[in-house]
Amino acid sequence: MEKIRILHTNDLHSHFEQFPKIGRYFKQAQADPSVDEVFTFDAGDFMDRSHPLSDATEGQANIEMMNSFHYTAGTIGNNEGISNPHRVLEHLFDHAQYPIVLGNLREEDESMPHWAKNWHILTTKKGTRIALIGLTAAYPMTYGPNHWHVKMLANTMDAILPQIEGQYDVLILLTHVGLNMDRWLARNYPQVDLIVGGHSHDLLPEGELVDGTWITQTGKWGKFIGDIQMDLEDHHIVQISPTTIPTSALQEEPGDEELISSYYKKGKELLEQIEVADLPAEFEDDKDRAIEISMDAIADFANVDLAILSSGLFLTPFKAGKITMFDLQQALPHPMHVVRSILKGSDLWRLVMEIEKNRHYLDKFPLQGMSFRGKIFGQMHYKGISVDMHKRMVYINGEEIDPMKEYEIACLDHYILVPFFPTLAIVGDNELLFPEFLREVVAEYLSQKYPIRK
Repeated sequence: MEKIRILHTNDLHSHFEQFPKIGRYFKQAQADPSVDEVFTFDAGDFMDRSHPLSDATEGQANIEMMNSFHYTAGTIGNNEGISNPHRVLEHLFDHAQYPIVLGNLREEDESMPHWAKNWHILTTKKGTRIALIGLTAAYPMTYGPNHWHVKMLANTMDAILPQIEGQYDVLILLTHVGLNMDRWLARNYPQVDLIVGGHSHDLLPEGELVDGTWITQTGKWGKFIGDIQMDLEDHHIVQISPTTIPTSALQEEPGDEELISSYYKKGKELLEQIEVADLPAEFEDDKDRAIEISMDAIADFANVDLAILSSGLFLTPFKAGKITMFDLQQALPHPMHVVRSILKGSDLWRLVMEIEKNRHYLDKFPLQGMSFRGKIFGQMHYKGISVDMHKRMVYINGEEIDPMKEYEIACLDHYILVPFFPTLAIVGDNELLFPEFLREVVAEYLSQKYPIRK
């Protein structure tokens, strides 16, 4: 009998407050004398640029901490692949001490990213061959503009499986595709023994068995650690027993809080060194003014006259005087990208009607996911657009909208993903603008509009 223990995480999202406990649990488990071997895997979205230290170091602080956990292998999530510019992802794993397995992402010339492996095969001390395949969420709309070619899951699996046939005894997928797609993979690829998944933030306390394949996920933010017992006989699986451990139940030790605080403090110090602009007094504690200037920024970035933004994006107003990247990171922590959308006048009219129809509902609507790092959606604001709801009339730069004319408007990928404004997603000719994301676009505009005088 061969006993293997597998520890796994997913969707840590730079929640460093969990890292001391996770690190100790991993260290203790990796010395477990009751098993023959211990493997550790991460299923992506380990970084999130809403944490100052991740943002300031472009994820290198995350890699340093992940190295300390002694992972066996990992894959990437959309936060690594899309929230980061291409140049950052190219170097994110320069100092990683574990392989990144990723079968469905390529450079634009179809070459393999130098930092990833198509698949990886481990051989245990007792000679069992374990094949790992990594898969990330296939979002061509966002990977494409970031100069990556993401491949569909079925095409990837159909290409890789024949290449590794006969080379493994156990097949494990490391996936960042969500629970529904994990179930699809389990149903359609019976060769797979175990899926270590993430992306949809589902918690499967004791795993889920789908057509003979075990699926495991640990929720989000490091609140749970996955711990799997795998028993084998003659290199064949006899039993897989998944469990999850609540991180809150683990012992806190002296120094944990100080260490966690130091991560935030270090990131803050680094971002505060990057001075952006010197804002006039009118910005002090005025969120509306912050929204107005930010609409100007995204309109300028997209080279258009019109823009929309929602107030919930702004966690804090801007302040008067010198403003740093830390201030902007606190105000706009969201990893969102600007979109230039082309709409016929009749469709733009419909979009404005959708916004007005949902205005009161969205004002206090609690929102999660879709790159949003705030609490509520808030009020929609317009640049260059006004509306008379009594007459159901929309005006563009003071003139009545022309239903046959094409208009260009700056918005965010967030508004295409949320279900409140279907017109944008259905009929908008949408171009995602990379590599800068929202707060970088705002920072560049502010620096030009209100430069710091030396």
